[in-house]
Amino acid sequence: MSQVAVFIDGGYARKVNDAFPNNDICYRKFSDHVAGADIRVRTYYYDCPPYISRRPTQEERQRQRGFDRFKTTLQRLPRFQVRLGWLQRFTLPGGDVEYRQKAVDILLMLDLVRLSASRQIQRAVLLAKDSDFVPAIDIAKDEGVIVQLYYSNPRPNMKLLDSCDETIRIDQAMMNQIQR
Repeated sequence: MSQVAVFIDGGYARKVNDAFPNNDICYRKFSDHVAGADIRVRTYYYDCPPYISRRPTQEERQRQRGFDRFKTTLQRLPRFQVRLGWLQRFTLPGGDVEYRQKAVDILLMLDLVRLSASRQIQRAVLLAKDSDFVPAIDIAKDEGVIVQLYYSNPRPNMKLLDSCDETIRIDQAMMNQIQR
């Protein structure tokens, strides 16, 4: 039996959920499914809380409460860890506002490299889509870790797909097994 860690990019997981209307991923079921007979050391969920202005609106407060409930629920699951970055607000030319996640990807990469280099895992499962993860995946593979990528729509970057040892597409049949 191998030891496995599951790494979930929360932003991408929401997009996967959107690809399967009325079928949200149950992260515990997903983690157990992908671990199979192996020992799941931990599931890491990476995200950031919603943006809150200096004078929060009622809507911002409501979004924050919802996020806090979700985060608490995940943290109480056995062998789950939530890692949080933050949202940064940018004003674009023309006055439009855009929010960008900060530190989320690097937190995932640091955990993947740390667990691989310390030989705590032999297999890493990612639910992600960014090619930013490729250098960390390469290090994990150099350390002897098998890296599996689970994905759906939107399809991940080709560099990410090519860098993983195995890629598994989440289809409706799998979603039926891992849904809430």
